[in-house]
Amino acid sequence: MKLIHVLGLIPFIGMLGGLPFANQVHTFVLGLPFLLFWIVLWVVLTSAVMAIVNYIDPANRKEGTE
Repeated sequence: MKLIHVLGLIPFIGMLGGLPFANQVHTFVLGLPFLLFWIVLWVVLTSAVMAIVNYIDPANRKEGTE
């Protein structure tokens, strides 16, 4: 399995796999319930991970100037 595929799985596992553990009613982070904070955090982290995937993907590299 290539590194870009593993990196693509990280947001999926973090968002869906972590929801049962993040589902707490009385915990607040930055004024948000922890579950909402968890989802917002993974939306931001997904953007960062996909930027890394875009950077290291060989299909996005330019072979030369045209």
